[in-house]
Amino acid sequence: MHKAKLLVIAGPTAVGKGTVVRQILRDTENIVLSVSATTRSPRQGEIDGESYFFLSDEEFDDLIASGQMLEYATVHKAHRYGTPRQPVQSALEQGRDVLLEIDIQGARQVKSHMPEAITVFLAPPSWDDLVARLQGRGTENAEEMATRLETARKELQAQSEFDHVIINDDVAKCATAVVELLSA
Repeated sequence: MHKAKLLVIAGPTAVGKGTVVRQILRDTENIVLSVSATTRSPRQGEIDGESYFFLSDEEFDDLIASGQMLEYATVHKAHRYGTPRQPVQSALEQGRDVLLEIDIQGARQVKSHMPEAITVFLAPPSWDDLVARLQGRGTENAEEMATRLETARKELQAQSEFDHVIINDDVAKCATAVVELLSA
């Protein structure tokens, strides 16, 4: 029987984590994406329970207090994100690989609770590429963009904490490299 693995993907804002994850899910069988919870409002096109579980601060606090979060953090000094524990454990027990797309703080927490997790840091080809990607999204105002870039500079320094660093210069190539870690 396949020994299911937990694969944690993290990296700075706008590095393309979501795009790489979508490619992996399209091309790979027996892998499930863990849906994160957040206290931020949905962006256009995001669906509750599919993109994220959009929770109030009170609902998020209740999950933390009851020990139902595998990891959680405040991101960009504004909103909280976290991974509900039960769906991850359930999928692993069923023999399915689980993919977490989370921030640096969350990856650290997961690794401390589940050292067997495979951690992957997605890095941009360059700082200028990262800035261009963030600007190209058009989802943040100038203040939010400045905050995200400040956070990204700090997050880039965390690369050495991860099991693997993969540069996202080509989505398909990057996704293939990530998936290959599951069979290593």
